[in-house]
Amino acid sequence: MAQRGDQLDQETFSCSICLDLLKDPVTIPCGHSYCMRCIKNFWDGEDQKKIYSCPQCRRTFAPRPVLMKNTMLAALVEQLKKTGLQAAPADHCYAGPEDVACDVCTGRKLKAFKSCLVCLASYCKNHLQPHYDAAPLKKHKLVEPSKNLQENICSRHDKVMEMFCRTDQQSICSLCSMDDHKGHNTVSAERQRELEVSRLNIQQRIQDREKDVKLLQQEVEAVSRSADKAVEDSEKIFTQLIRLLQKRSSDVKQQIRSQQETEVSRVKELQEKLQQEITELKRKDAELTQLSHTEDHNQFLHNYPSVSQLSEATDSSSINICPLRYFEDVTAAVSKLRDKLQDILRDKWTDISLTRTEVVSLPEPEPEPKTRADFLKYSCEITLDPNTVYTYLFLSEGNRKVEFTSQQQSYSSHPDRFTGWYQVLSRESLTGRCYWEVVWRGTGVHVAVAYKNISRAGWAKESGFGRNDKSWALHCDTYNYHFLFNNIKTRVSGPRSCRVGVYLDHRAGILSFYSINETMTLLHRVQTAFTQPLHAGFLVGNKYGDTAELCKLK
Repeated sequence: MAQRGDQLDQETFSCSICLDLLKDPVTIPCGHSYCMRCIKNFWDGEDQKKIYSCPQCRRTFAPRPVLMKNTMLAALVEQLKKTGLQAAPADHCYAGPEDVACDVCTGRKLKAFKSCLVCLASYCKNHLQPHYDAAPLKKHKLVEPSKNLQENICSRHDKVMEMFCRTDQQSICSLCSMDDHKGHNTVSAERQRELEVSRLNIQQRIQDREKDVKLLQQEVEAVSRSADKAVEDSEKIFTQLIRLLQKRSSDVKQQIRSQQETEVSRVKELQEKLQQEITELKRKDAELTQLSHTEDHNQFLHNYPSVSQLSEATDSSSINICPLRYFEDVTAAVSKLRDKLQDILRDKWTDISLTRTEVVSLPEPEPEPKTRADFLKYSCEITLDPNTVYTYLFLSEGNRKVEFTSQQQSYSSHPDRFTGWYQVLSRESLTGRCYWEVVWRGTGVHVAVAYKNISRAGWAKESGFGRNDKSWALHCDTYNYHFLFNNIKTRVSGPRSCRVGVYLDHRAGILSFYSINETMTLLHRVQTAFTQPLHAGFLVGNKYGDTAELCKLK
């Protein structure tokens, strides 16, 4: 049975509504199985429609199916619990050659989560739980997993070495401090560990600063590349402007010369015509002079009509002499163009000179918030995106509140909309340091963050908050907290509250969830490397009236 159980993953025997192992499992007509309470609550929310659906495949049933406990499945789940195989962990949860293995696990061992200096044993998360629940075990000293636990035991007195001798630079037990190390400079091992932690923090800050220096160097290189490109592009643009002005200058010159040639040709033609007329008049004048000296009256009368007849005179109105004023309008137009260009260049140069590439100086690192007042300094206004919301969720309060409803909403078709999971994402993308709080009501809600490129289609793992590597989710219900990432569920302990605080330091890769009552209590903290901006999100619903609302903090 254990061999068969080893081959089964957690999802095989998990309820897709509460995400826990099946309790009182029932199988509905489509073949999917749920906890009896979970599917009852889900169908209670559909009573108004009188049509009941499967949360996974969406197949509908009418009337409401009668639920009967699946005794075979219940027996199988119970058997798995007894054998300790509640869920077959993913391969990366098993201990490899370089890992510390759980001393309690049989068969293939899981990675140890903590080592106990009192028990001198290492435990996975499952087998460590008694140290959190049993009063006598709560007093035991838990440390990070260690392969060499015996190194923490004094070989002489067989006691835990709880002190550190700075004089001899070695760990000692309390009896050693009263014997061979009497009068030496000693501190508690805890203090020494705190010192090591401080050193590690300093080293981490050094690494962060070195990373910042590299980022600034990259910024310098980026600024230089941008400046070089701007100079190159500007030179090209000004060259184009110069060429355009030269072409316009050439065009104006050509037009002036063409007009000059036309006008000169017209004037010369008129001048030549006038010159011919003058020659004609002079000839007539000579003939008349000669005729006036003729004594023969008969000859005079005979020749006079032909001599006295003049050709038609040239119209003097066609002669329009305006010295130096032929092309003044052209000069005026070019001058006006020059003035406009000067105005444009002056105005635009002011814009260009005021433009700066903003280089943000690296601020001193701010300490991580400790109190709620500190967190509120980073509070941000977040609204939910109607283009992402599932059709059975209703938005209100200025798109800050989402509620599960039995009535399908008339949202328009959009590629960003979730089509299977009852989910919604925020409109705003989140970077830097951000803090927000959520109030939830009902049977349960997932408070999540996700990358924008998370899948939106159907019930696949790729689109469910916490079921992939693109989203992180804290599941809150009346009884429990669970944290989900990459389809791995981690039990979270902490005081129950309907108000949850979320703190994000995107640059540092920190994501923390807090229970908000009279005080803030850390529920779960994630330390990772975020590769994209994040969006806040909710998974709401399996019962009518389940809600989640983003609080106004400012």
